[in-house]
Amino acid sequence: MKYLGSKTIETDRLVLKAQTMNEQKYLWSVLMIPEVNRYYLTVPKKYAEKLLDWDKQEEYYKADMEHANDLDIFRWSIFLKESGECIGRVSCHEANAEDNNITNPNIRGVGWYLDPKYQGKGYGYEAANAMMDYMFNECDIDEIRTGAAIVNPASWMIMEKFGLVRIDKTKLVEYTYVEEPVEDYQYYLTKEMYLNNKNKRI
Repeated sequence: MKYLGSKTIETDRLVLKAQTMNEQKYLWSVLMIPEVNRYYLTVPKKYAEKLLDWDKQEEYYKADMEHANDLDIFRWSIFLKESGECIGRVSCHEANAEDNNITNPNIRGVGWYLDPKYQGKGYGYEAANAMMDYMFNECDIDEIRTGAAIVNPASWMIMEKFGLVRIDKTKLVEYTYVEEPVEDYQYYLTKEMYLNNKNKRI
């Protein structure tokens, strides 16, 4: 794997940029919307109340932003190219953040979220596709592994649109703001599979 960091990526309608403190309060406010965080956040429940308080979270974000341009960090804020508005975030992290049995750094997890008012316009697909292009082609990762709540078809349907393959085994996941564990579908996508699928889409 090549550690190239969160370089700026442009698509037809979007610009993906390494995160800065400027947009973090907005992104935090989006993440605190129940329909956004319900099947996204997996922070331990003991921190659930603290997460809702920006004054308590601000210092965490400031510390996190000090590393936003490190070469081993792959997290982007998503901006509309035309207006410059920030609309969400996309990331590619080490898969052991979700499954500590995975020790290979060339296997990555992915995630993204958008402000609900910008959903349904294809922005999430466009941003995620640009991120995966970069990670597979320039950073030379081997594989993506990820999951999505079975009760959240909007999430797993977009994964299947990218050609991610669902395995037979599901996984119970503790989501921060969901009372009981949730059953998730599990997916994988190799570099070869992604490139083959992309060629078919062109």
